[in-house]
Amino acid sequence: MKYYEDIETGDTHEFGEYHVTKAEILEFARQYDPQPFHTDEEAAKESAFGELVASGWHTAAICMRMIVDGELDDRASMGARGVDELRWKQPVKPGDTLHLRTEVVDKRRSESDPRRGYVDTRMEGVNQDGDVVISWVGLGMIARREPGAETESAE
Repeated sequence: MKYYEDIETGDTHEFGEYHVTKAEILEFARQYDPQPFHTDEEAAKESAFGELVASGWHTAAICMRMIVDGELDDRASMGARGVDELRWKQPVKPGDTLHLRTEVVDKRRSESDPRRGYVDTRMEGVNQDGDVVISWVGLGMIARREPGAETESAE
């Protein structure tokens, strides 16, 4: 298990693999983002995308699943404070295969709770062609192994 003290600014990680299907694009969009370019192949041909594409929220949900199964699987995660700089960079299409790249961009101890630290991580969802399709900075909360300890590396 990785605690706050085990994570360093600059740490990078690549992981995950998720194959996106037309059926799930349609299912997600019909329930959560029923815009024609997500739900109707014929209407999507007339859209700015020219074809059926996944909702950006669907792409974010796919990435969240890969994060939970990958990076958070061995971290003492306490949830998140939110996200910054969320951007949908390229449309995700049926047949795309996504993976994630992460880089820790900041870390600091919580001033209000000695049991946790804050770890900010730049996340990029990348397709099979190496194109970044989504990016954001996750504002994570990670448990400290030694709450209240003042001696830590890389701070």
